[in-house]
Amino acid sequence: MSSPPGKKSPSPETKSPTSGKKSHSPPSAGQKSPSPPAGSPPGAEGTAIEGILPASHWTDQPLHQDDDDHDSSLGDDDVASSTASLTSSIMAYRTVHGRTFHSDRITDAQYWTPNDDQATEANDIIHHMLTLVHDGKLYKAPLDENISRALDVGTGSGIWALDFADEFPNCQVLGTDISPIQPTWVPPNLKFEIDDATLIPWSFPPNHFDYIHIRYLFGSIPDWNSFIAQAFACATPGGWVESCEASCVLRSDDGTLVEGSPMDQWGKVFVGAGKKFQRPFDVVGDGLVEVAFREAGFEEVTVWEFKCPIGGWPRDKKLKEIGEFALAGILQDIEGWILFVWSQVMGWSKEQVGVYIAHLRRQLRDPNVHAYCLMRVVYGRKPLSGA
Repeated sequence: MSSPPGKKSPSPETKSPTSGKKSHSPPSAGQKSPSPPAGSPPGAEGTAIEGILPASHWTDQPLHQDDDDHDSSLGDDDVASSTASLTSSIMAYRTVHGRTFHSDRITDAQYWTPNDDQATEANDIIHHMLTLVHDGKLYKAPLDENISRALDVGTGSGIWALDFADEFPNCQVLGTDISPIQPTWVPPNLKFEIDDATLIPWSFPPNHFDYIHIRYLFGSIPDWNSFIAQAFACATPGGWVESCEASCVLRSDDGTLVEGSPMDQWGKVFVGAGKKFQRPFDVVGDGLVEVAFREAGFEEVTVWEFKCPIGGWPRDKKLKEIGEFALAGILQDIEGWILFVWSQVMGWSKEQVGVYIAHLRRQLRDPNVHAYCLMRVVYGRKPLSGA
């Protein structure tokens, strides 16, 4: 893999079986708005956390004419809701500055990204990016082609479950989520259900699923040990559980991502918000998932890592394409990625969030910033004697 002179591209992926051994250490590094979780700050200037610049820092910075966030819904509080005429409780979505979030009539889970079309399109772009990362595959675990039941936890738009059901037509696939945004026309071996995976214990029978898939739940799980323990309980003896998470902290190996810049602050705010939110965001940097797998009792625990570029800056053709889709997934709904966390958890105003977004978008589009995020897949097998 080639790199620009004097610059470093993301290093190749690494894979480390841990079978009974400790894996390598992680790197250092009438609708209403959702109620902020206990401990949320009253305002942006009261959110003094080490390394996080105050919201006023961004409003004090000059913006170019083309930096304005013209396509944002911030400030557009009279946006008509497409669900206004629906009476179902699960469709009574909550709103934050014109964006819809899951219904609080179903669960009090505080999920932090919207569930509208714009957010769904962004997540589907990320799904495509992840298939490129995994060379067209949907999973890393060594699955048997004759598995009979699979679970996709936090299925979102259902795009992964749809692809998996097509690949395994003899497997009954269940996708669960707290928002009913999945398609109705699906393969006969696939169904979707409303379910909150943060509620312990899970509602599924023990020893039930041959494969359980978990992806991009950072910032959503209060206790990863308890969460993975439930997956262990519901997996069949000999069945596999797999988790794919990405770090919220953006990095560069060549110093092009400067401390205090918008992209640097992205990770710092997420990490700080996770502490207030009591749902950790940097589960990769903290090594929470692999620890939870070992604590639950999985065998053949394997950790796979990848430096995912943000933007088309790598010279390597594959990495360049991955980076372009990663950037497209962020830019498709840059507001949706940060709106809840910055406004509802950190207490920023609409104006402050909008101005920060403009600064962030400008830096994300800069090809001279060679940023990446660390991605980690952890999978393990439930012992045959684990019934």
